Amino acid sequence: MQLRFTTDYADAALLDVEVNQFVIAGWVGRDQEAVLHHIRELEALGVPAPGAVPLFYRVATNQLSQQTQLEVVGDQTSGEAEPFVFFHRGEYWVSLISDHTDRHLETFSVALSKQACIKPVAGHAWRMSEVKAHWDQLELRAWINVNGDWVTYQQGALASLLTPLDLLSRYFSTGQVAEGFAMSCGTLSAIGGIRPASEFRMALHDPVLNRTLEHTYITGSLPVIA
Repeated sequence: MQLRFTTDYADAALLDVEVNQFVIAGWVGRDQEAVLHHIRELEALGVPAPGAVPLFYRVATNQLSQQTQLEVVGDQTSGEAEPFVFFHRGEYWVSLISDHTDRHLETFSVALSKQACIKPVAGHAWRMSEVKAHWDQLELRAWINVNGDWVTYQQGALASLLTPLDLLSRYFSTGQVAEGFAMSCGTLSAIGGIRPASEFRMALHDPVLNRTLEHTYITGSLPVIA
């Protein structure tokens, strides 16, 4: 899947990235109590607990999209803001993604629910080398539109999650990362609980270098035909 990112760098102002392998990391909290809290959130929706943490879900690369107008089946889907890390031109880059998920299907299979919805990706990227040293200070936020008002849905520092480099080392073990690999690196608990939303806004803020990655998208609901 071809993605295009703008950057702030003269030597790489525009990145045309061919993603050929996409993985979603789940259950990535450093605090096991927080992980259990997220598991209970999902169990309340009927989602079975994972067999191990963290878990890595392979998802088709054609589910990645940088469009802002998307379509889903039914009205039981919602997003989750996550850091998005990809390997391009011999180095890691950072952007932002929403693990948009079918919550009804998730009660039957987490893996299939992640495959069912398009994953919106922001259009700007940073070099990992610039944020690696202060990764824990990066701030992730998400909002959903409720009756015309933007309501905070997720908020917190990435210090509560395993770092991408930790996740990558666990996923590849002794293997070598390849050009075009991408990973969605986990999320924060939903404030007020996980719930459907058709308008989703997300941001990853760097307070050290004073910059922000942002993306907003809308999902239109297609009818469920049986």
